[in-house]
Order: sequence, then structure tokens, then C-alpha cells
Amino acid sequence: MSKPALLGGKPVRRDFLPYFLPSIEKDEINAVTKTLKSNWITTGPRTREFGEKFKKYIGCKHAIAVSSCTAGLHLSLIACGVGGGDEVITSPFTFAATANVIVHQGAKPVFVDIDEETYNINPEKIEDKISNKTKAIIPVHYGGHPCEMDEILKIAREHKIPIVEDAAHAIGSEYKDKKIGTIGDVTSFSFYATKNITTAEGGMVTTDNDEIAKEIGMWSFHGMSKDAWKRYLSKGSWYYEILAPGYKYNMTDIQASLGICQLSKLGNFLRAREKLAKRYTKAFSGMPEIVGPSVKKHVRHAWHLYPIQVNTDLLKIDRDKFIEALRAENIGTSVHFIPLYRHPFYQKTFGYKEGDFPVADHTYKRIVSLPLYPKMSMGDLDDVVEAVKKIVEYYKKS
Repeated sequence: MSKPALLGGKPVRRDFLPYFLPSIEKDEINAVTKTLKSNWITTGPRTREFGEKFKKYIGCKHAIAVSSCTAGLHLSLIACGVGGGDEVITSPFTFAATANVIVHQGAKPVFVDIDEETYNINPEKIEDKISNKTKAIIPVHYGGHPCEMDEILKIAREHKIPIVEDAAHAIGSEYKDKKIGTIGDVTSFSFYATKNITTAEGGMVTTDNDEIAKEIGMWSFHGMSKDAWKRYLSKGSWYYEILAPGYKYNMTDIQASLGICQLSKLGNFLRAREKLAKRYTKAFSGMPEIVGPSVKKHVRHAWHLYPIQVNTDLLKIDRDKFIEALRAENIGTSVHFIPLYRHPFYQKTFGYKEGDFPVADHTYKRIVSLPLYPKMSMGDLDDVVEAVKKIVEYYKKS
């Protein structure tokens, strides 16, 4: 039995495998350079082009490029009329941005426990949390696996509540042959550095609702009555009006040039992620100490994450020690996520506490995200698998 590197054994890898590396190549560098040389680097023609191409890919009526998915979620809540004293239902098993934007609007995030297989919000528990203050539902498509949208839609429509989808992980995901971004009232995507396509920072909001699109477009740039870049064209006018106290949430042409290039490669990126995910799943099959992600038959998983649960009942170490042991083997990992109700702000402000959401709590204490990105080779993945098996073999209970 090989001794783990944590205890002085030889590590599986000589060099460190990062948890994530972006797929930036000459095409992206050339696209950005071309934009820099164009003399138009902020919001302009490339941003408009990116929105048009994204709209065509998703199959929606409107796509508005913004500075981040967080900005997109915030603008979506504004457009849906969420304000002070309202409540918004969402998952606690997500990044802080999902709930922070609810707080920004003076509303209260109302958490619903998650499904034990997909880690998405459990639709069966949503209705119990609806009140006369509920003004929106934010389903989070965890890791790229779509939520059960039919059930969520049914509840939302019965109560006349808009659905604002958090699709930070879900570009390329499909639910019953419908692309995420075409189902709810409005959807926000992320192009952060670690996402399936990147603009370094940035996001996109999609909707088929003309009024929502108009509101988001206006609020995303100071509440101005017209696009800023049009004012500087040969036929443009200097005059504009402020229609609302908007935000500075616009995307730049530098970011958009990256996005256009990355979007053209999305199909290849998704296939690479799926291939790697299938190899992980096969490698861990038959290992009761490692529980891999579940995939429903009626979805297309975008494989933004490959989360495993470490069955700590069968091991002599906990999840944190497992991560430490992997790091010693030169394998980078992450944890998605620390549930929001465990953070001081949400405990102090809204009275949430550990144990309020048993499934999310159980999952959090065991979950580890393994490296998964197109730049990984199969050899890299095999090193991860070898390191996981090495640690499990050494620490498993007899």
C-alpha cells in the first residue's frame, strides 16, 4: 500500500495540477489585439455582435451583455419588480452572488433545501416557502445540471411568480431538449475565468420578454435613454436622458471579442468536458467511498463541475483532510459550495444557522470538486484518479 505524500510518501505528480486553467489560445489573443487596435475598446460593435451571436446560440429573443452574472441577476430582479420587504426563494447551495443581489434589492433570500442527487433546489419543498411577499424564484443550475424546470414552472405560474434562472454554470445545458436560457422569464449566464467560456469577467442575460429586456438594457448603463457608443458615431447625438438611477454594468468590446471567439469553440469545450467526466465516472464506479455526480436522463449536463462526495463513513479521514491529502499529491481541488446559511452575514441578518437545511449540510461536509477543463489531458485526469484511489486505499476503514 502506497503511503500518501501527506505522510511522507512520493506524490502522484511531480508538478502541481491546478484546479482550473482557461482555454486561451492565439485566436483569442488575436481577437483582443484587433479590438485594441480598432480604437473602440469599451461597449460598442463587438459587444453588440456578441449579444447577437449568443442570442442565436441560445434561441432566445433578447441577449444583453453585462459585466458579470451577478450584474445580470441584479438587473433581472429589478426588471421583475423585486424591492424592499419582498422575498425571493432560492437555493442555499450556491455562491454568495445569488443571494447577495436579493439583499441589494432590500429583499430577503428564502432558502429551500436541495435534492440529494443533483444538488439543485428541491421543487417539492418550494411551495411551503411561498408567502404573499414572494416576488421571484431563482433556481440555480448547479454544476451545469439543469433544475427540474417543469415542476418549478408549474409552481411559479400557479402563484404568478417570475423565474430568474441562475445559469452561471449552465451554458450549453439542456432540459428536455430546451436550452437553458429559454425556459424561465429571464436567465443570467457567467463568463468568469473558470466558466465553460470566458470573457475574464462578464455575463449575459437572456429573455423572450420585451419589457424585461428593455428594463435590463436601460438599468445596465446608468439608466440612460440610449446606448452610449451610439452617441459617438458619425450620425449620433450628444443628447441623452436619465430614465432611472441605473448601474455601471456594461460589458466592454475587449471582453466581447474574447467571448465571440470562445462561443465559437463552445461545442468542442462541452464535448471535452463530457469526455473527461465520463472517464471520471467510469474510474470511480464500484468505489463505495466515492460518490460521483448523478445525471438525469432528460437533461444535457454542461459539466462545469465534477463534484464527488467523499463517503466519510467508510474512511478514517474527513473531507477537509481528504482535500489536504490530494494537495500533497499535487492535485488542485475546490469546494462548491459553503452553503450560504453557514456564513456570518446570513446568520446574523436573517437568523439562519447550521442544520437548517439537512441535505445541503450533509452534502457540504463531503463534497469536493475535482479538476475538469478542456486543457486537461487524459494523463492529467488519470493522475487525479490515481491520487484519489491512493488516498482512499490508505485511509479506508477495514
